[in-house]
Amino acid sequence: MLKKINVLEKFSLIHEYYQPHIAAELNGQAVKLVKSKGEFIWHHHQHEDEMFLVVKGRFRMEFRDAEGSERHEWIEAGEFIVVPRMVEHRPVADEEVWIMLFEPAATLNTGNVENERTVRELGRV
Repeated sequence: MLKKINVLEKFSLIHEYYQPHIAAELNGQAVKLVKSKGEFIWHHHQHEDEMFLVVKGRFRMEFRDAEGSERHEWIEAGEFIVVPRMVEHRPVADEEVWIMLFEPAATLNTGNVENERTVRELGRV
């Protein structure tokens, strides 16, 4: 059944940070919503690209290359960034940020790292 989705309403149902929720699925991809604040972990995704769209707030996407050099990019509300597979990255939000992710449905939030922040079973909003 065709049904529109109110993104702001869906974000109002999310109360914890770095716990992605599925808002929709299409063609093997998932539209995931996540609220973030603070530093996430350094990780990469072996086979998946990720798109981060800021709905509210801003965050810094940090990147690290194979030699250990770091750089970052600020992503503001209404902007997005695509992180290609195999690029080591870490989202950092000084204040709460609302992010919409577009990625393959099976993509783990912590990529190649498995720890207490890994979410294997995503909730739906």
